[in-house]
Amino acid sequence: MTTAATDADGSGAHPRFARALKELGLEELLGRARRFPEGTRTAVEAAAAVGCELSQICKSLVFAADGVPVLVLMDGASRVDVERVREELGVEEVGRADAQAVREVTGYAIGGVPPFGHRTSTRVLADRSLLAHDVVWAAAGTPYAVFPIEPKELVTHARATLVDVRERPADGV
Repeated sequence: MTTAATDADGSGAHPRFARALKELGLEELLGRARRFPEGTRTAVEAAAAVGCELSQICKSLVFAADGVPVLVLMDGASRVDVERVREELGVEEVGRADAQAVREVTGYAIGGVPPFGHRTSTRVLADRSLLAHDVVWAAAGTPYAVFPIEPKELVTHARATLVDVRERPADGV
């Protein structure tokens, strides 16, 4: 499947994201991006397409913290604990941003939001669980393309703060 967002380099990355990679000196990541016609909208779909563990997928999730957008980078096997995000940010209320807000803030649709290269600058939190892997896969700006990146490099280029905001298992472990 070809999408309108596929850029001329054949990577499948969204043109805005491809430009962001070039501006950051990360053009080599475009060559490692992979496009999947069946889609990579969810972490489960992305892991199946890539052939990696679910926890090796980096989800880019937008929340509203007292009305201010914040991006949370989370491994694909975990869920964000909004109470832990609230505590981390020192705000009163945290909730998921709707699809329109996600597109306005990032410039991308849900299911294709990359960890950086957004339309606007937002605060970014990265859960430490991402560091458990040598490589993670993140969206490349479309619901059909992902790219591999070392977690520490991901945190650096996303200008993220490392935090622990995963939901804890019911037994507290």
